[in-house]
Amino acid sequence: MPVQVNGVEYLAVSEVLADIGVTRQTLWRWRQEGHIPGGNRYRGRQVVFSPDELAQIRSYANRVEPIEVQPGDQLSLFDRDPGS
Repeated sequence: MPVQVNGVEYLAVSEVLADIGVTRQTLWRWRQEGHIPGGNRYRGRQVVFSPDELAQIRSYANRVEPIEVQPGDQLSLFDRDPGS
């Protein structure tokens, strides 16, 4: 359930998780690694996120990165000479 503080609606962790579709452990790991905002502490215990923070989390969660394949990364199963 969102928390209203000074006219800003903050989202609880459970709402963020439902929105972006990751586990609590993944969200905490991203926070620890500094990939996403740390959130805010509400009343000293509950972690909540502002709408701007949610947008940053969503952006990180839905990122698309190219895979750079280096020569030699794949097994050379099909490069063998059949006569050898």
